Amino acid sequence: MGEFELIRNFFAAAPCAQGGEGVALGIGDDCALLDVPHGEQLAISTDTLVAGVHFADPCDPFLLGQRSLAVAASDLAAMGATPLAFTLALTLPTVQADWLQAFARGLNVMAQHCGLQLIGGDTTRGPLCLTLTVFGRVPTGQALKRSGARPGDLLCVGGELGNAAGALPLVLSQRTAGPLISEPLLAHYWSPQPQLALGQALRGKATSALDISDGLLADCGHIAAASQVGLVVELDRVPISLALEEFLGDSAAQQAALSGGDDYVLAFTLPALELPTLLADGWPIHVIGRVVEGQGVQLVDDIGQDITAPVRGYQHFGV
Repeated sequence: MGEFELIRNFFAAAPCAQGGEGVALGIGDDCALLDVPHGEQLAISTDTLVAGVHFADPCDPFLLGQRSLAVAASDLAAMGATPLAFTLALTLPTVQADWLQAFARGLNVMAQHCGLQLIGGDTTRGPLCLTLTVFGRVPTGQALKRSGARPGDLLCVGGELGNAAGALPLVLSQRTAGPLISEPLLAHYWSPQPQLALGQALRGKATSALDISDGLLADCGHIAAASQVGLVVELDRVPISLALEEFLGDSAAQQAALSGGDDYVLAFTLPALELPTLLADGWPIHVIGRVVEGQGVQLVDDIGQDITAPVRGYQHFGV
C-alpha cells in the first residue's frame, strides 16, 4: 500500500477529516487553509510521541490514537483556546491495515470529542513515531500564559493528579488490580480528557496557566520562572483519587501526584475574588497553594514546614 492510498483509506475518509467551522480547505492540497475571525489569534502547538519513550510498544492502537491527540489538544486548553484543527505526521515501521484502522478510529473519537478537524500531515517509514500539531483560536489578548502570576494569587489545579503515573505498572503489565482500581487509572492514562472548556472559562480570570505533563512541581516551576514569583504547594491539599491511594499507598500516591507526569490537568493561578464564581459554575477547581514573592516552587506539609524534594518531575535529557 502506497502513502497516498494509506492516507485516503484510513484518514481522509474519517468523519474528523470532512472539514468544519474555521477550516476553509482540508486534506488534498499542498497546504490546508484556516479561517480565523477578526479579533482572534491562532494558537499552535506540536507534540511528538515516540514508541518506547512516551507509550509502550506494542500497545492498543485504538487507545494510542485517543491518547496521542488528547496530549496535543491539552496544550490548547492550557492557553484557553477554542479547538480548530490538527495535522498528523505518522512514521511507521510497516503498513498493517488492522493497526491503522484501529489507530484512525481512536484518533477520530478523540478528534470529535475535542472538536478538532484533521486537515493534513505526512506519512513515512521508520520507527513508530507520532507528531501532531494542533490549531486553535483565542480572542486577541486573552490567551492564558505562564507569565502573569502575581503574589497573593491562589495556585489551583483542575482535577485529581497522579492517576496516569499510577497506571504505568498496569500499562507495562508489571502489576494487576481489580477493575474498580485499574479502570479509572488506565482511562486517565490512555484517554486523558483535555480541559478545553475549563481553559476557556479561565480567560480573563486566571493570571497564568499550563497543563501538567511532566509533573506538578516541575510544571509549576515553569510558571514561577516565567512570572518571576515563588509558588507554595501545600501537600495535604493536592487532590488524589481513592483508586490511586488504594493501588500505590499514601506515600507513593503523593509522589505520583507531585512528580509523576502525564496528568494533562490544568494548573493555574487565580485572584481569590474569582474563585467563588467559578466554583458556583461547577468547575472542578482545587486550591493547592499560593503565589508569593520570591522564586521557585516550595512544597510544605500541614504545619507549613518545607519538605521540597530535589526531583520534581520527568526530564527528557536529565542526568
